Amino acid sequence: MRIAWFAVLPLLAACNSTPSAVHEGSISRIADRNKPDTPALPPPDSTRAAAVNAQADTLVTAKQVHLFSQPGGKPDVFRLVLRGPSVLEGAATFTITDASGQVIFRESLSAADLEAPMVYEMKTPTATPAEREAFMRRRIREFFRPAQFSSPAVPTAAPYPTGPEAPDHATWNDLRKRPDSIRFTYLVGKEDRRSIAWSPLKKQVVRL
Repeated sequence: MRIAWFAVLPLLAACNSTPSAVHEGSISRIADRNKPDTPALPPPDSTRAAAVNAQADTLVTAKQVHLFSQPGGKPDVFRLVLRGPSVLEGAATFTITDASGQVIFRESLSAADLEAPMVYEMKTPTATPAEREAFMRRRIREFFRPAQFSSPAVPTAAPYPTGPEAPDHATWNDLRKRPDSIRFTYLVGKEDRRSIAWSPLKKQVVRL
C-alpha cells in the first residue's frame, strides 16, 4: 500500500521539533524548582558586631602609674580590673606592666577577697547589696594609694622573713643593698597583707 508523501511530511516535522521543545520545557521546570521560596537574606550588619569587644564585661577599673621595676627609669602601670556578671559576683585581675608593654606580674582576686575588709567598717551585723557594692567600688578605686608604695623595698636592718612566700636569701640580701628599690603592699581578704618588689637579681617580681 502506498502512503502519500504529503501525509508523511507533517509527521516528520512534528517528530523533529519535539525533542527541542521537551528539553526547553524541562530546563524551565528545573529552574522553577530551584527558585527559593523566600527572598535572599540581606548582608550581615557589621556595625552591630563592632559594638561588642573583649572588655564588654568590665565593671570597675583602677589604674596607677608608678616607678617599680626601673626605680631610676620609666614607671610601670599598675591595673586592677573587675569583670563578671555583677560587682559582687565578679573576679578581679591585678597586673603590673612595664614600660615596654610586658606584663611582669599577674594575680587573680575574687570579689570575696576584695569585699572581706568591709567587716571592719560595718556598724550593723549585715549590709545591703547596695552598701556592699559601694564598698567594693571604693576598695578597687583606692587599691593603689600612694601610701602603699614605699622605698627601700627591704631596709638594710630588716631580718630575713619566715614563711612559705619568703624569697631566697640571695634575693633578700640583694634587695637590702638597693636603697632605691620599691615595695608595693596590698591587702587580700581580711588579714592577708602582701608585699611585692622587683628583684633585679631574679629579673621578676618577688613576694617579700
